[in-house]
Amino acid sequence: MLAEPTVLALSLAYLGLLFAVAYFGVRYARDWSSSSMAPAVYGLSLAIYCTSWTFYGAVGRASTAGFDFILIYTGPVLVVTLGYPVLAKMVRAAKRHNVTSIADFLASRYGKSRAVGVTATLFATVGVLPYIALQLQAVSSSFGAIAEPPPWTSGQPGVVHTDTSLIVAALMALFTILFGVRNVQASEQHRGMMLAIAFESVVKLLALLAVGPFVRWFLVDGPSAMAALLDEAPQLAERLTREGSPLTWVAMSLLSGLAFLCLPRQFHVAVVEHDHPASLRTARWMFPIYLVLINLFVVPIAAAGLLLLGPKVSPDLYVLQLPLAAGHSWLSAFVFIGGLSAATSMVIVACMALSGMIGNELVMPYLLRRQAGVVRDMGPLVVFVRRAAVVLILMAGYAYERIISGYLPLASIGLISFCAVVNFAPGLLLGLYWRRAHRFGVVAGLAGGFVVWLYALLLPTLRQTSGAGVVAPLEPYLPTALAELDPVLQGFLVGVAVNTLLLVVVSLLA
Repeated sequence: MLAEPTVLALSLAYLGLLFAVAYFGVRYARDWSSSSMAPAVYGLSLAIYCTSWTFYGAVGRASTAGFDFILIYTGPVLVVTLGYPVLAKMVRAAKRHNVTSIADFLASRYGKSRAVGVTATLFATVGVLPYIALQLQAVSSSFGAIAEPPPWTSGQPGVVHTDTSLIVAALMALFTILFGVRNVQASEQHRGMMLAIAFESVVKLLALLAVGPFVRWFLVDGPSAMAALLDEAPQLAERLTREGSPLTWVAMSLLSGLAFLCLPRQFHVAVVEHDHPASLRTARWMFPIYLVLINLFVVPIAAAGLLLLGPKVSPDLYVLQLPLAAGHSWLSAFVFIGGLSAATSMVIVACMALSGMIGNELVMPYLLRRQAGVVRDMGPLVVFVRRAAVVLILMAGYAYERIISGYLPLASIGLISFCAVVNFAPGLLLGLYWRRAHRFGVVAGLAGGFVVWLYALLLPTLRQTSGAGVVAPLEPYLPTALAELDPVLQGFLVGVAVNTLLLVVVSLLA
């Protein structure tokens, strides 16, 4: 382990480097954003999809559920490749209407409906909070795993004596305010932030590509040795090769693909920040290759963790603990920085996108009504509102992280947020392709879908923190095929079905 002050110093140094990269991106934006570098930056920035859930949670899920961790990535790959026309149409529509967020996009498809924008903003904010909490929990857990408590403390090894989550939340708020909420125009291109996200995508990829070969060839002496060890432990081999039902594969791929379109941070990077004609074409091949590379060693790391560390270590932390157990503390430090990269990029862009939505859809219309007839420069107030929203969002995410900390694996938390944001998919897709879709139908669909999400997913999650165990409230009401699915997938399918049905029926009646 490394001394706690050393890990803190490394974290602060890395975040300082991130500030420098973002400043460089702003300072020389005109030079690089108009060059051939811009499509590559865009392609790498889409890897913001790979959060600490990918970095730590993919290994954790592979350790318990086998190859179904891949399903989180099959959906996005299909969207970027086969769904390219949909993405291109979204980008064209967004640029035509000067869209600033997914809530603004939905509102613009339904006559600039404020009801649609407000509903989408409220649900997006609530739905993304578990995902922000996931990032804070991942950073806190990894810090506790790698940082040795100071000698003057009396705590147990592995217990965090610094509130890492709070420190990281504060630094993320500062970065977002400085580079993501700088001006009045929410639709401006955030060159510095985009370059920093691309840089973080490279860092987290290099970290996993460094630890993967180390585990496969240094710790276990190659694939043949690992296969021999697994032959001696058939119960572990069974966990790694476990396969879900075809319905599980289809449902999970659909969930991840729709989430890729609807996550506020993903929409912001893919649609709002798109500004080069070659960017989407580049992302069409670059993003799938990135996903293959970052998941290349997930199964070997999971197998090595099961064989060498066993149940005494959380599977989510195998990628960090394996080099640490072998005495390679500095490789673990690099892995920690990679995980920090995965978490910070997601939180920064999510907070920036949500703060813009809150400012534009909730606060500013109210203030403008109060200021009717009064000539006043609202610019400073707009910026203040967005910055205050960033701080409040991160504090709410921190509070949620404190509630769920230690009770749920990273993958479960991420899937809960996925199921929340995919409620935007029916309104988004039908708004693009069905002329009869009506704003009343969108609001009704969103409300119905989120009632299902609250009942079937969020509330059972909070019950688990009190020791209630896994709860599947929809299972008694479902046909046999659906009742056998994971409770998260049950909630997803029922929620989207209710959402779509209400949208179509109310639109036809409106």
